[in-house]
Amino acid sequence: MSHSRLSLAVDEHGLALPLEGHIAVFAPRVGYDLSALPRDRSTIIQPLKPDHDAFAQVGYSAEVVEQGSYAAALVVLPRAKALARDLIARACTVAPLVIVDGQKTDGVDSLFKECRKRADVHGAFTKAHGRLFWFEGGDFADWKAGEATEIAGGFTTRPGVFSADAVDPASAMLVEALPAKLGRVVADLGAGWGFLSSHILRRDGVEVLHLVEADHTALDCAKANVVDARAQFHWADATNFKPGHRVDTVVMNPPFHTGRKAEPDLGKSFIHAAAKMLAPSGQLWMVANRHLPYEATLREAFKEVEDVAGDTRFKVLKAQRPSRTRG
Repeated sequence: MSHSRLSLAVDEHGLALPLEGHIAVFAPRVGYDLSALPRDRSTIIQPLKPDHDAFAQVGYSAEVVEQGSYAAALVVLPRAKALARDLIARACTVAPLVIVDGQKTDGVDSLFKECRKRADVHGAFTKAHGRLFWFEGGDFADWKAGEATEIAGGFTTRPGVFSADAVDPASAMLVEALPAKLGRVVADLGAGWGFLSSHILRRDGVEVLHLVEADHTALDCAKANVVDARAQFHWADATNFKPGHRVDTVVMNPPFHTGRKAEPDLGKSFIHAAAKMLAPSGQLWMVANRHLPYEATLREAFKEVEDVAGDTRFKVLKAQRPSRTRG
């Protein structure tokens, strides 16, 4: 049986976990092996709804942000470097012992070198293209992210959210392609920090807009960017979101990866979710990377599909009249 780096650290590399007190686990994704930690003393800090709920369903205490202090903290590195630094800084603030685990492709080696310059690193080892290390003390205050960042256009974002530094060009293309009228009830699936939604509300006749976003941090940004009584904010997994009534139009720029590898199935799940919530005459407008194979899925879920705009990088797809054969 293959052991995780965390289990090996405890069993073979001298990582001594505290015998009392709670352990904060920052940003673990579904499938991360936490068997080395006492479940009843572990608190998951995860703003991503699917992962947050998955750990809660198997008995872990789960929070969106850390609360109070802990005996130790484990940081599972995300892809975004600014977010990784922020998580380490936050972990140092709330716990005396900080454990960091990550893949080399996510920058763990460079973070390890930087942490050695700032803190007393007690142990480290590499395995399976990754590294785990732990330390105490150190000043990481400058790594902590600010409360918000304002980008061009006056939008508020936070480190780690999708397209945190600038408007995503694919979303900008989709906005240009949207028709003047979208109907009374619209849903923005995977709304992020609210760029698409802010433009949807400028269309004539929109009375209700559902912003559906799995990242709690991004949704908080959206609440700052979309100040409109017609907007309804949902911290939810778009693939199983149910608005409670049919919607006229779904607009989306669906995510297509959870790690570095492209996973088109995620976007396909968004398409099926859109089809299920749309009215019989409803329409879906979506943008995607040109190479992603969504057309076949669209034709399964909708009676009419067309490629309406795009370039060598992106394509804007329109689908109408959802099929009901999929329930």
